[in-house]
Amino acid sequence: MPKEIQIAVFRGKDVRRIIHNNEWWFSVVDACGVLTESVDPGAYWRKLKQRLIEEGSEVVTFCHGLKLEAADGKKYETDCANTEGILRLVQSIPSPKAEPFKRWLAKVGYERIQEIEDPELATKRTRMLYKLKGYSDDWIEKRMRGIAIREELTDEWQNRGAQEEKDYEILTTEISKAAFGLTPAQYKKHKGLKRENLRDHMDDFELIFTMLGERSTTEIHRTEDSLGMPKLTSDAHAGGAIAGNARKALEKRLKRPIVSSNNYLKEKESQKKLK
Repeated sequence: MPKEIQIAVFRGKDVRRIIHNNEWWFSVVDACGVLTESVDPGAYWRKLKQRLIEEGSEVVTFCHGLKLEAADGKKYETDCANTEGILRLVQSIPSPKAEPFKRWLAKVGYERIQEIEDPELATKRTRMLYKLKGYSDDWIEKRMRGIAIREELTDEWQNRGAQEEKDYEILTTEISKAAFGLTPAQYKKHKGLKRENLRDHMDDFELIFTMLGERSTTEIHRTEDSLGMPKLTSDAHAGGAIAGNARKALEKRLKRPIVSSNNYLKEKESQKKLK
């Protein structure tokens, strides 16, 4: 999403938000206020909500009542929607201020269709996004290779018995613990991250050992024709241990730990202070 749109809707106090089910949920009334500049956003939302219900729109089903703090300091149940719900809401608001959002949504939709027809475009766009964020070409190459290895592994898991999101989390955790001695959640905490993508904040060695653990796991699955979560979990531990042993050997030689508390956010802040 363009920077100016992030500022208008998802930052500051204009739109209240809360973590629910491990994702951000935003106040629909506040979003309506930003998008319409209505003097009474609450009334605007009630009227719009009634119209959407009468039309049989699914937008309202994306909303859930969550308690948010109001101007008086008290918490009241407020209609909230996640990012998908807010974007669906944008499409339903007949306001000139919503037009940039609608154009952006149309552009994203068109690009997604292009990527389905030519998957290489998705890879090129991902590379460009990392480049614009300031990552080096060498780091981007490792990150992109890591993404490909991860996709290979998750395809194997899907074909071999992993069915729910929780299954993927269990298997990923098993590799991480064996490779680094940390679960992904512990790893993020070690780097001072919250909701950011952990791998976007790994250095070269961390990415390399992550790839080794996941690629080893994939090959074990294929060689042993593994099926079912118990076997997949055992394989994940074995694959992670291969990376873990290699990490420990390197740490012994270098006389320093590979797992680092450094992350890209801290590096960017350091660069700002030097300027």
